[in-house]
Amino acid sequence: MKDRTRSRIQVGYFLLIDVLITAIAVMGAYALRLDEILPAYLHAAYVTIPIALVIKLSIYYFFGLYRRLWAYASVKELTLISTAVSAASAVFSAVMLLLFYTNVLNFPRWLLPIDWLISLVGIGGSRFSIRLMAESRSLSKKPLARKINNVLIIGAGDAGALVVREMQKNPQLGMKPVGYLDDDPAKQKHQIHGVKVIGKLNDLRRALENRPVDEVIIAIPSAGGTVVRLVTDICRLKGVPFRTMPGLFELIGGNVNVNRLREVEIADLLRREPAQIQDELVGATITGKRVLVTGAGGSIGREICHQIARWRPQLLILLGHGENSIFEVWLELIEDFPELPIQPIIADIRDKSRLQNIFAEYRPQAVFHAAAHKHVPLMEGNVEDAVTNNIVGTRNVVQAANDVGTERLVLISTDKAIRPVSVMGATKRIAEMVVLESAHRTGKAYSVVRFGNVLGSRGSVVPLFKRQIAHGGPVTITHPDMKRYFMTIPEAVHLVLQAASMGQGGEVFMLNMGKQVRILDLAEDLIRLSGLEPGKDIEITFTGIRPGEKLSEDLWGDGMQFQKTTHPEIFRAEAEESIIPENLNDIIEELHNLAHEGQNTAILNLMDETIPDGSVTAAQPADLTSVV
Repeated sequence: MKDRTRSRIQVGYFLLIDVLITAIAVMGAYALRLDEILPAYLHAAYVTIPIALVIKLSIYYFFGLYRRLWAYASVKELTLISTAVSAASAVFSAVMLLLFYTNVLNFPRWLLPIDWLISLVGIGGSRFSIRLMAESRSLSKKPLARKINNVLIIGAGDAGALVVREMQKNPQLGMKPVGYLDDDPAKQKHQIHGVKVIGKLNDLRRALENRPVDEVIIAIPSAGGTVVRLVTDICRLKGVPFRTMPGLFELIGGNVNVNRLREVEIADLLRREPAQIQDELVGATITGKRVLVTGAGGSIGREICHQIARWRPQLLILLGHGENSIFEVWLELIEDFPELPIQPIIADIRDKSRLQNIFAEYRPQAVFHAAAHKHVPLMEGNVEDAVTNNIVGTRNVVQAANDVGTERLVLISTDKAIRPVSVMGATKRIAEMVVLESAHRTGKAYSVVRFGNVLGSRGSVVPLFKRQIAHGGPVTITHPDMKRYFMTIPEAVHLVLQAASMGQGGEVFMLNMGKQVRILDLAEDLIRLSGLEPGKDIEITFTGIRPGEKLSEDLWGDGMQFQKTTHPEIFRAEAEESIIPENLNDIIEELHNLAHEGQNTAILNLMDETIPDGSVTAAQPADLTSVV
């Protein structure tokens, strides 16, 4: 009720002000035009005022000038005032000119532009005086009886300017901006809201040493991991607190809630530049072809489908076991590529006859085999399914492709297949053997793509860490020295598509993924990029190495040679065929039978015998109490 009364009082106040301004504008226009209002025009002035009041106040109301909180007026409101006053003056002028030319009312025509100018100044000034009074009241507020923190702002763009403006308007926050750092040359030495741009981002160390800075705020919402990591590393070295910008008002008030985190881009965590794709080769391989993707509902399979769709294949076949995930990717694709022929198929790659019928009906020319069980700890406790899905399922896909003359096939493999100590890694290594054996036997362009962990994929550490951070921690890590190669989902797919275009048959392709990243560093990066501090806001705990895990991974075995390809970031392993046993098919049949009989120990022994550098039997029984 009080708010409604206050609103009515405000409307009445502005109406009264506008009545006075309109009357003054008319009389002032007469006086300015004639030096004084002559008796001959006095009657015209008295008639003009009520006409102006009726027209102008109606138009002001129509434009909403009485429904604004002018304490928060901005350039948008200034534009609104100019438009409303100009529209009102235009209508007023039209009416007055009509009266003039019909000899109803005589007045000097210069009256009209002068009246418009006085009205614009009066109406605008009355509104923005409210804004000025509101700001003067804010500036007159005394800060709380606490230490004033000198704050250095990283970024002199819109976000940085808003941060500084908020500090200036709310001195009770106890935060004083002392300068900006920004890499834009045009902003150097200039001031924004009275605060100077004192240098570039590379000057941060010197600024912290030479100026009294109590806190650093990264006010670049779009800042990548390289920028954030540079700032946070220097701030930690100098012992200066820092914050990123998850949300302006949470940041200014100092109340960063773990449920309102800055959205971290996956590429922020990569610690290297993402690999690029050579479009021409890929387009020649996919455009106008019938393409089938197994595991199309998974993280990698889904991205493969989206990337393939860009190249306009003749038909895209989505094959997967989970109906919900296939349905989701199907909806995404028909929305993004409405003219692309797409065929969703629900099938299990372990069902050989079903798979053969599908391949016989659609006769795919290129196959991307992404269907697999990939969770290391789960497969340690589900050896039978790992064998039937990863090994037997791959053999079924390869045989079906051979039967219909599929030109190209790419198997998505993993660095865990090298010197495997896990069931998942061993099954993927034997799956590689299946593809390579078929390639050498048939001469077809069947190849293997081997890469490390995929950031952001389902079941990877990043979504899990993000959930743990959102719940306030702790973030769980198996061992402080655990290291892994990492890549983004788009990178993984780029490599897969590139391998499909480059493969001549029997190759194992690997991406140059730089150095291995410690999982601990990855977790700390993710926490900091979310606007929090490891060990302070989010705890990190260590749970111990799980069965089937190594402290670090390999992309190729001991003594294995590799050579460069036409792509600068892709390498090819040599002499992989020398480790393929001649009785591979018999071994797979025996593994299949042992899986049906539940003979896990025998399966592990046979896998170690088949893989020269494997040591799966050395792993302890799975302990699923630790997740990461």
